[in-house]
Amino acid sequence: MIYNEIHQLRSAGFSNSAIAKKLKISRNRVIDYGNMTPDDFCKFVLSLQSRSKKLDPYHEEIVSWLKEHPDLTGAQIFDWLEERLGVKSIAENTVRNYVNELREVYHIPKQAAERTFSAVPELPMGQQMQVDFGEKKVLTTEETYRKVYFIGFVLAHSRFKYVEFLDRPFRASDLIHMHENAFRHFGGMCQEIVYDQDRLLMVSENSGDLIMTAEFTKYQQTRKFKVYLCRKSDPQSKGKIEQVVKYVKNNFVKNRTFDNLMDWQAACMKWLERTGNYKVHHNIKKRPFEVYALEKQHLQKVSGTYIFEKVFTSSITRDIKHDNVIRFDSNRYSVPRGTYRKGAPNIAYVQTDNHYLYIRLQEHGEILAKHRLAKGKGEVISDPTHRERNQTKRDDLIQQIQDQLADAETSTWFIEQLTERYPRHLVDQLKVVQSVIGNHPHFVDEALDEMKRLKLTSANDLRDITISLEIESQKKQKKAGTINEKYKDFVAPERTADIYLSVLQGGENQ
Repeated sequence: MIYNEIHQLRSAGFSNSAIAKKLKISRNRVIDYGNMTPDDFCKFVLSLQSRSKKLDPYHEEIVSWLKEHPDLTGAQIFDWLEERLGVKSIAENTVRNYVNELREVYHIPKQAAERTFSAVPELPMGQQMQVDFGEKKVLTTEETYRKVYFIGFVLAHSRFKYVEFLDRPFRASDLIHMHENAFRHFGGMCQEIVYDQDRLLMVSENSGDLIMTAEFTKYQQTRKFKVYLCRKSDPQSKGKIEQVVKYVKNNFVKNRTFDNLMDWQAACMKWLERTGNYKVHHNIKKRPFEVYALEKQHLQKVSGTYIFEKVFTSSITRDIKHDNVIRFDSNRYSVPRGTYRKGAPNIAYVQTDNHYLYIRLQEHGEILAKHRLAKGKGEVISDPTHRERNQTKRDDLIQQIQDQLADAETSTWFIEQLTERYPRHLVDQLKVVQSVIGNHPHFVDEALDEMKRLKLTSANDLRDITISLEIESQKKQKKAGTINEKYKDFVAPERTADIYLSVLQGGENQ
């Protein structure tokens, strides 16, 4: 059946991806079946019937699970096989393919659990306004593509709409200006405004206690409207505005050519008057502008002109990514290593002039990073100092080591040698030195002198020489305590450098 459907859809001009989506099978399966002749497919089916499979011993159990729970996934059955039957030697992909074949043979289509919806009662006039954002790539008059961004407002009772566009991403100041424009368009505002979770509005939802950005908090407190923030994965809370966003994308924006923002916005306002607010709404069965004429009387009057200078700052916010960069105008700019912290808000305040980008952690705090603005798109602008690791630990180790060694000149020489030879593993080398000082304090200075004389530059060499010196000292002390009286005036011959090197097991060559 699947084989025939694939070839019929191919003949009708469907692509492999479209066929896979329509038949709910993998694209690879579409390609494989599509390349088979009827004879090839018959041979393939016969081979399946005669060929034993790894999961055949569990055939009945899997079929019974599927019949009882048609919405089971291949991943769940893979887990059940291990949990209930102790099967561990079969790959998950094998289980998935086997389950798909059983569904086809036994006609057990996968049934996804559907969410239950209920109609929301119509809200009273003037009670609620819903707001959401949208974006879409459009063709320009220069035959290139660019992205346009818009914000949509809708009165929940009358479905009367307002839409405003930008040719760049929104900033907090844009959001405030567009609220004022919407209030002027509607002739007032509602008691409550519903928003999706958005960084321009919210820093955190805080388990129901909303923490809003500074700019929007000042604005909301001035205009005194209630804010309702939708919960995650809860589109029904703002379903009216989501329909507006789709309507704008698929009716106004689709197949329209962009020339400049002013003309585009003017065309949008005419579209709202002609179509968006004029055509009969499919739910309320009335024209939004007619219902709005009644709802307008219930809107709260917006007093005076909002003074943006009192609340507006030139800062905009950006998220600090896990790789310690922020995104701005289609480019990425670095911040110092360690700025990103897991579980923290990770919000940066960004300001620009004609030449530079300034990044701060507080709106009026010290500058965290300064970059020259990139001229292109998709660039990574990185300050080399931002990639360096924290030097505090290394510097502390060096200071501790120098304080514990007697000869400052020799210790400085040794630290410099380690820094030059082991730039990537310097801290590890310093830890070895610190361990040697702690375990063999009486011999480390003498060992350092030997290191300098023999031109050795490794903490491991220092450890080996120190241990050798301590062992030699212990041997001398032992011999001195048991020596025969007749040998007490004997003097041991002095060792040459070659003999000493032999005792140190070739330390100069390590």
